Amino acid sequence: MSRLSPLPRIMVAPNGARRTKADHPALPVTIVETARAAAACHAAGAGAIHAHLRDAEGRHWLDAGAYGELIAEIARLAPDMPVQITTEAAGRYDPAAQRALLRDIRPEGVSIALTEMLADGDRKAARACYHALAEAGTAVQHILYEADQLDLLAREQAAGTIPPGDLQTLFVLGRYTEGQHSEPAMLDPFLDRLSALGVTGDWALCAFGPTETACLAEALRRGGCARVGFENNLWMADGSLAADNAARVAEIAALL
Repeated sequence: MSRLSPLPRIMVAPNGARRTKADHPALPVTIVETARAAAACHAAGAGAIHAHLRDAEGRHWLDAGAYGELIAEIARLAPDMPVQITTEAAGRYDPAAQRALLRDIRPEGVSIALTEMLADGDRKAARACYHALAEAGTAVQHILYEADQLDLLAREQAAGTIPPGDLQTLFVLGRYTEGQHSEPAMLDPFLDRLSALGVTGDWALCAFGPTETACLAEALRRGGCARVGFENNLWMADGSLAADNAARVAEIAALL
């Protein structure tokens, strides 16, 4: 059983695919920086890390070998902290490249955007990927950007693309846009569809923008989990710039 099943109440997402040190000097980019951030965030209350890689030019990077190095370094510095990797496309990787990553590494957890995995229409390959992950015991979290994507998730599970059973989901409020202002009420359509479809399993929320804390507080209040960190937001609830990812984790941990 993966340490990411069930989901921890708080997961940190310290870097993401797009932000750089120009956005915040404490944003971790290298393997060593990310592992150190993981350890600090674990001490602050995060139960797991959603980790992205960057190449030598600082670009989003899907690489099995580098992920293996990162997982080993986090295990050295924070042995009780499981790692969730990502298959995010970020405009660089097609579904075949995402599947290739997951053939070369079997992590404890991975986040996969269903719409990205099915972007090439190859459901046979997608099915093989999802079922291989299930057989390996990898906890798959399905990233959903709109509430109606829950309908697609349910259809694909009914069709056998996704194995049967409970589903881990992440609801995303907002995007990387200037002045993004997510609101707690934006969670309602997701939970309404979740209930209407009868989808069961752990769900979590992430929210872009300085209202991240209010949105995550609502998710925790309603029985969900929180994903917090510089991938989505750099600001504290009082409007001040966060010192680092651990500060963001500590603010959410205090809600528990």
